Amino acid sequence: MSESARAMIEASRVARIAALRERLTEQLKGTNQITLEIGCGHGHFLAAYAEAFPEKYCIGVDLLTKRIERGNRKRDRGEFTNLDFIKAEATELLEAIPPHIHLAEIFFLFPDPWPKKRHHKNRLIQAAMLDRLAALSLPGQTRLHFRTDDADYFAWSMNLVSKNPAWKLLPEAPWPFEQETFFSKILPVYQSLIAQRQ
Repeated sequence: MSESARAMIEASRVARIAALRERLTEQLKGTNQITLEIGCGHGHFLAAYAEAFPEKYCIGVDLLTKRIERGNRKRDRGEFTNLDFIKAEATELLEAIPPHIHLAEIFFLFPDPWPKKRHHKNRLIQAAMLDRLAALSLPGQTRLHFRTDDADYFAWSMNLVSKNPAWKLLPEAPWPFEQETFFSKILPVYQSLIAQRQ
């Protein structure tokens, strides 16, 4: 790839992040903490969560337009003022979060396991992702929740979280909120991980 092509790609990325930051700064006036679901799908879980906890501001992020549209229709039907779904790349959204905003809760529900070894680099749970989430989190307060039906991805995530000094596994912690999602409905067995920011 030429230098000019790389420069154009980087300029596009910077512009997307700036637009996201402007949107979030406006949306999050009056709050300093958010609940974030990365890979929110059609928004079943987060819409129910926002309804159950109206005091929490919830944001779901996903790359697929139709998923975001369906999530926002749920928001509009429920007239939730504490919920939004945003089409964005997760790492770009994290870069765009205004400096006064902290992550109170983080959810990864049934993310793509990318089962082939050569594709593991595409998994959402990575050391760099855990570090970035930790930088936006509150020590002793923020909790990260991960759920998957893929045994290898679960072991991968347990290993990465346990090795990261910013996160402490909470094996006895109860799952904070149960809401049937598309995947939990069709998958007979899954595992859950909860960690807290140290």
